[in-house]
Amino acid sequence: MRTLFTSTGLLSNHIFNMRVQSILYIFLFVFSWLVIPVIAEETRLSPRLEKWRLDAEQGDAEAQFKFGLAYQMGVGIPKDGKEAVRWLRKAAEQGLHTAQAMLMITYSDGMGVPQDYKEAAKWARMGAEQGSAKMQVMFGSMYAQGKGVLKDYKEAINWYRKAAEQDDAEAQFKLAVAYHAGIGVSQAYKRAVRWYRKAAEQGYSDAQYHLGVMYVKGLGVPQDYKEGAKWYRKAAEQNDAEAQGKLGAMYFTGLGVSQDYKEGARWARKAAEQGDSSGQYVLGEMYLRGLGVLQDYKEAYIWFNLSAAQGEEKAKKNRDIAAKKLDPATLLEAQNLSKEYHRKHVEPFQ
Repeated sequence: MRTLFTSTGLLSNHIFNMRVQSILYIFLFVFSWLVIPVIAEETRLSPRLEKWRLDAEQGDAEAQFKFGLAYQMGVGIPKDGKEAVRWLRKAAEQGLHTAQAMLMITYSDGMGVPQDYKEAAKWARMGAEQGSAKMQVMFGSMYAQGKGVLKDYKEAINWYRKAAEQDDAEAQFKLAVAYHAGIGVSQAYKRAVRWYRKAAEQGYSDAQYHLGVMYVKGLGVPQDYKEGAKWYRKAAEQNDAEAQGKLGAMYFTGLGVSQDYKEGARWARKAAEQGDSSGQYVLGEMYLRGLGVLQDYKEAYIWFNLSAAQGEEKAKKNRDIAAKKLDPATLLEAQNLSKEYHRKHVEPFQ
C-alpha cells in the first residue's frame, strides 16, 4: 500500500502539491510573456510591468500579485525577495487567494525570505477561513505534518472535509485516505469508498487506483474484480504506475478481465519502466515463461533483479531460477544491464 497509509505519511504529497502550484503560477506568468513578448529595457520598466506597477500602487490586487511575482522571479525587473513579499502581502491582505497561496509557499520553502512555517500557516489559514477550497487543503496538510501549527490529524481532517464538501477532488481523496487508514477519524471503509468515488469520478487518478483496491479487496463494497479492473484501468490510462502494474497482473491471471498475456505484458511494461516493483515482477514472470512476450531468460533476470532490489521477496527466488538458465557470460551481461535499467527505470521514480 502506498506511503499515504502510514500515520507519518498521511497526505505526505502536500509539499509536492504546493510546489506544483507554485510552478504553475510561475509557468502561467512566464507564458504570458512568451505569448505577448515584453522586452525589459535597462533604463525603465517594460510597458506591461509599468502598467502593473501603476495599477498596484492604486490598490489593484491582481496587479500587486503580478508585480510581486515579477520581483520574486526576477522577470523584467531585478530579483528582490523583500519587494516580492511586500507586494504579495498587499494583494493577500485584500483576500486574493493566489497571493495568499504564493506567500504560504514563499515562507514554507524559504523563497527569497527566511523559511518560516508559522508565517506560511498564517496565510494558509487566511485563505482557508475565507473559503478557498485549495487553501483549505493546504492548511489541512500543514496540520497533518505539523508545519507552522501543532500536528493535529483531527484538525487536518476538519479542513479537508470543508474543501471536500466544495467538491475539491484532492480533498475528497485525502478524506478517503483518512477513513481508509483510520487516521484522525474512526476507520470506516464505506465512507472511504464514498469519498474515493467522488474524487475518482472527477478523474483524480490516485482515487481511481484506491477505489480499484477497495473493490479488489472487498473493503467497504462487495468484492468485485471486474469493477476493480475498471478503476485500475482509468488510473492506468493516466499513467499511474501502480495501477498499470495491477492491471497487468489481472490480465496475467484473468481476474476481472479476460486473460490476455499480451495485454498483461503491455501494462506490466508500462509500470515496470516507471519503477513499479510489482510490474517489474510480472514482466519478469512473463519473460521467464514466454507468456505475451518471447521467452527471454536474460530479460527475466533483469526485471526480477530490479523488483527484488525494491523488496519484492518472491522476485529473488525467480531471479535465481532465471540466473541458472544463463551461461556465465550472459549472466554477467544481464547483471550489467540491470545496473543500467536501475538508473533508467528505478532511480528517477524513487
